This record gives sequence, C-alpha cells and structure tokens, in this order.
Amino acid sequence: MSTNGRSRMRFVEWILASLGVLCLGWYGLVQFRAMQYQRDQAAKLDHDIAIQHDRTAEERPTIERPTPAPRKRSEHELIGRLEAPRVHLSVMVVDGDDDETLKRAAGHLPDTPLPWEIGNSAVAGHRDSFFRPLAGIKVNDRLRLVTPHGEFNYAVADVRVVDPDDLSVLSQTGQSSLTLVTCYPFSYIGRAPKRFVVRADHVPAEAAKTGG
Repeated sequence: MSTNGRSRMRFVEWILASLGVLCLGWYGLVQFRAMQYQRDQAAKLDHDIAIQHDRTAEERPTIERPTPAPRKRSEHELIGRLEAPRVHLSVMVVDGDDDETLKRAAGHLPDTPLPWEIGNSAVAGHRDSFFRPLAGIKVNDRLRLVTPHGEFNYAVADVRVVDPDDLSVLSQTGQSSLTLVTCYPFSYIGRAPKRFVVRADHVPAEAAKTGG
C-alpha cells in the first residue's frame, strides 16, 4: 500500500474512532440525564407522600370537607413509582407518552384512567432501558405502584405479544387494572415490529399483605 493509501486509511480510522467516542458520550449523557430525572422524581414522590400524610393526619372526622373538583393534569405530572420486585424493576412514572418522557421515565398513557381511578390504567416504557426487566415477568407476579394517593397492588394476569395497532389491550372492563406496554422482541435492533403487553389486576390491600 502506498504512503497516500496508508494516510487515507489512518484518516478513516480516526473518523470512525471519533464517531464511536461521540456516540458513547451521547449515550452516557442521555443515561445520566435519565438517572438524574429518576432521582428528582423519587425525591418529589417522597415529598408529596409526606404532605399527603400530614394533610390526612390533620383532618377531623367531625368536619365534612367538600370533594375537590377535578383538575386538569399538568404536563409530565408525577404519577408514582412502579415496582416489580421479582424481576427487580423500579421506575418512576409520569404522565405522557412522548419521546422525551420515555427517555427519562415510564409514561402513563394520558387517554387511560389514572391508577387511583376505576379502569384500565396503561403505562409504556422502552424495552432497552426501564422496561427491560419485563422480559422475565410471569403470570401471578406482583406489581406495586406507589403514589401520593396511596399504594396500589396488582397481580399479573396475562402476558402477550400483539401487533402495534392492536388497541384491544387498552380496553376498559370496569375493573381496576394496570397494563404495561413495551416494544418486542427485547433484543431486536431497530424499530421493533411487535408489542409486549402485561396486564395486571388490582389486588385488595388485605390480599396484598398476605400474598393471596
């Protein structure tokens, strides 16, 4: 190989190495921002729970308080912390399903009920980050959603793979349930062709304590 050829080869190698470093740096920055966001939201959840606890303690049973009027949700409002203990999943959930939200947290689908409302509440997350542990989820596994409005427990009732346009998984049945959605296959490179869906039914507090 001529001197010019070797020089061009070294230049190409330098360009490729530089691109690799830039990609790694960008990925690291995205991960750092996501973890920082998770920590901030976890601290906010602890603060909101403490405030709610203080308000409850101050209430007097002889004083009738009016039911607060429904309010419009703020953008990216904190929902709570989703946990699946057996597969070591723990992630903060905020309202919204846009790309920016899903880079930093799991996102509650705004068109579905909130966890403290009756209905099928849906949460989406990326398969290559926060929802990767769902690859090991099984029927009867327990899920827990800790929110400022209380703790909600669920038991996994169904795990399935569906097409992206199959909206039946978000249908309402009149019961309290939680549906988790992520892309599938988990190891797929690029835009995954399917969706991995976990549906869990609400478990009363008494049954959750006993594991029943």
